[in-house]
Amino acid sequence: MEFPEGFVWGAATAAYQIEGSPGADGRGPSIWDTFSHTPGRVADGDTGDEATDHYRRYRDDVAMMASLGLPAYRFSVSWPRIQPGGKGPANVAGLDHYDRLVDELAAHGITPMLTLYHWDLPQELEDSGGWGERDTAARFAEYAALVGERLGDRVPLWTTLNEPWCAAFLGYAAGVHAPGRTDPALSLRAAHHLLLAHGLGVDALREVLPASAQVSITLNLSAVMPGATSPEATAAVRRIDGLANRLFLDPLFRGHYPADVLRATEALTDWSFVSEDDLAVISTPIDLLGINYYTPTLVDAGPAEPGPTAWPGCSDIRFVQPPGPKTAMGWAIDAQGLRAVVHRVHEEYSPIPQMITENGAAFDDELGADGGVRDPERISYLRDHLAVVHEAIEAGVDLRGYFVWSLLDNFEWSYGYSKRFGIVHVDYPTQHRAWKDSAYWYRQVISTNGIHIE
Repeated sequence: MEFPEGFVWGAATAAYQIEGSPGADGRGPSIWDTFSHTPGRVADGDTGDEATDHYRRYRDDVAMMASLGLPAYRFSVSWPRIQPGGKGPANVAGLDHYDRLVDELAAHGITPMLTLYHWDLPQELEDSGGWGERDTAARFAEYAALVGERLGDRVPLWTTLNEPWCAAFLGYAAGVHAPGRTDPALSLRAAHHLLLAHGLGVDALREVLPASAQVSITLNLSAVMPGATSPEATAAVRRIDGLANRLFLDPLFRGHYPADVLRATEALTDWSFVSEDDLAVISTPIDLLGINYYTPTLVDAGPAEPGPTAWPGCSDIRFVQPPGPKTAMGWAIDAQGLRAVVHRVHEEYSPIPQMITENGAAFDDELGADGGVRDPERISYLRDHLAVVHEAIEAGVDLRGYFVWSLLDNFEWSYGYSKRFGIVHVDYPTQHRAWKDSAYWYRQVISTNGIHIE
């Protein structure tokens, strides 16, 4: 299956997951520093203090990317490296690091694709209310402008936010991500202010970027399916789809929140935090939509698992585990969910260009005696999902690129270092990198611009 000429191949990472060096060059604390250092929040008490030491090893890592043949690299900037307290003038030393990284990528012929926010909110902003406060959206726009002014001449694609659903609902409702809050009403406020930050950020970037630069947002859209054949299961799909997908897609592309979601959450909030002009700002046109996809979501009528949930107002809905193979995360493997997601955006919302900005899987990888890692399950997973991408392109979906998650094994948020998503194995005590079989396979995919289906 040959991909179109110019199709962008790449790999993705996130700052807190790989950089380490939390106190270097004036960086301030983020909510993930605080969260990971709070006992009981992260598996095995792991923190991102060292991660994969990329902050100091970035030159070696970029050389490795070049050996892999990566044409593009998606990375995120650490907000507290640029503004240690989330506001005020730029920390020049922090900007200097990303300036050097971008130049290093360019020197190896690798296109940098930059994400401004991958969940590492400066702790001082959280202390002032975090994403529950409108002011945080304004602060984000100022931060976006600072980074755009410094790097805009060399970065062609800018992503405002990565997965605002996770930041809002895992962070403020379920409490399993930083900042660890369990307030459903607050999580809805956070979702709105994240979207507002995106819209304000788009405007701020366009003020400072060259006309050729593209601006995007990345959503972790869900393929929500019924876990049973019943009217109740169908209704559950509609409600979860509203929170997972339409709560973000509708304001971005239609300029309004879905009415059924507002009704379903009215016992939690009256949505009075939405100001008159907010939706016009949120729906500011963008150039591309990034999509992250890993697994489908199956639901049925409740009751939900006890305890805090990432789904406000859905205590009567339960999540169903489908049969079949699963990753080390316990996530079902089903590439057809990716097909459903990209076709839906194309057909229901906009023929906007799309890019798969994250797709991959964690497995229980082990370093062999020969120094290699056999990971045939990952290769199979990636091949199946790339086949779906190819089929979607053939069917007319404007899909322009694919980024594997992740380049490196790394700090996997609340799972610590217990889950490995990388195509490159990292031995954390020594920081030694070793290519997995999937890395060699992916290099071949890139070099031939296609995949072989047996």
